[in-house]
Amino acid sequence: MLEILTMSPLLTSSVAFAIIFAGVFLGMFMRRRLPGHHLSEDTKAVVRLGTGLISTIAALVLGLLISSANSTYQTQIAEVEQLTANVVLLDRTLALYGSETDPVRSILRKGVTTLADRIWHENGSGSRKVEPFVESDASELLYRGIFKLSQQDETQRFLQARAIEAVTDLGKTRLLIFAQTSSSIPTPFLVVLVFWLTMIFVSFSLFADVNATSITALCAFALSTSAALFLILELGQPFTGLMRIPSESLRNALTPMGS
Repeated sequence: MLEILTMSPLLTSSVAFAIIFAGVFLGMFMRRRLPGHHLSEDTKAVVRLGTGLISTIAALVLGLLISSANSTYQTQIAEVEQLTANVVLLDRTLALYGSETDPVRSILRKGVTTLADRIWHENGSGSRKVEPFVESDASELLYRGIFKLSQQDETQRFLQARAIEAVTDLGKTRLLIFAQTSSSIPTPFLVVLVFWLTMIFVSFSLFADVNATSITALCAFALSTSAALFLILELGQPFTGLMRIPSESLRNALTPMGS
């Protein structure tokens, strides 16, 4: 179970569904084996009160996790958009500087593709950020190219300062994306949450009549619950999966030179 975070969201939520729905059959098994006086109205009342408490806690936790995961997802979308805007701003600033910046702009265009590849690879579902951040050759050449520009007048001095500011903001956003983790639920937290949900479904079937309707309904409830976990896990991996942030906006941010 400790390796659960290396699993895909679909596989993780499927395992969670299997465990939660197994609680239904555990409750049915206990119902058949327990003596009659263990299923009295007083016992039912106690179990229902406890189940209500756990259900409230689990509902609050699921709601907070969905809200937190969505907030993180939206933040990373905004960071990619900021990264794209910084790239375009830097290119426009260099274009205004003059034709002597064409080599630097060419480096920028090549570097954007490398940048997108690294970001989506580093934040992939199977990636583990155990190595330190390494600056790419393109980014180093870009920095040096901007700093080596010779200013002929006040306008070029101003534009160079703006270009340095833009490339600095670009680097800050890039490092922020690198530093963020992709997982939205720690493993112990997920294990405890699945345990709570399983206990809730055990209590449902412990006192329910065993028939096709009740089993079908409980299966649908378990599927809905595991779908909520799937949603949280998917939102926690914004650079891969069904809710993957598209990289095309960054890759296609700059038009070809001379167009």
